[in-house]
Amino acid sequence: MSDQVDRRTAMKLGGVLAAGAVMPRALSHALEAGAMSPLFRISLAQWSLHRTLYAGRMDNLDFARTAREEYGIEAVEYVNSFFKDKAENDEYIADLKKRAADAGVRSLLIMVDGEGRLGDPDQAARDTAIQNHHKWVRAARALGCHSIRVNAASDGTYEEQLDLAADGLRRLTEFGAEHDLNVIVENHGGLSSNGAWVAALMHKVDHPRCGTLPDFGNFHLGGYKTYDRYQGVTEMMPFAKAVSAKSHEFDEEGNETRTDYLKMMRIVLDAGYRGYVGIEYEGSGVSEPEGIRCTKELLERVREELAEHADDG
Repeated sequence: MSDQVDRRTAMKLGGVLAAGAVMPRALSHALEAGAMSPLFRISLAQWSLHRTLYAGRMDNLDFARTAREEYGIEAVEYVNSFFKDKAENDEYIADLKKRAADAGVRSLLIMVDGEGRLGDPDQAARDTAIQNHHKWVRAARALGCHSIRVNAASDGTYEEQLDLAADGLRRLTEFGAEHDLNVIVENHGGLSSNGAWVAALMHKVDHPRCGTLPDFGNFHLGGYKTYDRYQGVTEMMPFAKAVSAKSHEFDEEGNETRTDYLKMMRIVLDAGYRGYVGIEYEGSGVSEPEGIRCTKELLERVREELAEHADDG
């Protein structure tokens, strides 16, 4: 049974158990039907602890254990920056996998940065970027992840960037498919922060292993230009294989000040998504540990409210 069973689910379970004398198989049937599953599960993105990691106050190998023991979170999302030179170190990757397993933590994905532009206008540079990502596909597969997250960076006009990014992304996705791995695009600046452009990119790549990772906060188009975050997430959700709950600051009621989490999670769930939602705290108003806890509490509160509305409906 998941350690994330909430109050309402526990009440349902109690009812099933109470009826056990009459319906001895009710509990197993409820489990098989998904009655015990929450609307979404919560994971922890490693970037939430980037200052701690960069300062050397935590080792990358201890991230999964920290997620479980300090925050009660049983799934993690790695960032390649914290083990950049270890992608092809089989012993290190095996140790990382073992430590996660020993902590009872699932490894979901690796966020890959700094390996070149998949939509680079220069053919040779684009080829190199694709090749640079191959080692992370293999590392993610070895860890038991379902995806690597990439950036769809390019240059040129709207259509030129669409064509270039689609070429690099499609070729990388085909390699990922050979390893039973997804390649997913995050809104991460430039045209990738334009939800309509990302949706068009998904249609152009047109591969079941290619998807998106909508981030609640990364809708910066450059300069002072921004893209509506709710529209952007709505446009990206049909292709989502992961979701990033970006947080910065919280008010006295525990709500995130830049994003209406209740509104945003309705968009996520209305798209039919029932996977993990990753905490990605990036603020400075409170410490990283406190920011993670605040985001987790907010997601849990929103989840309970949405579950109650679903039951009422």
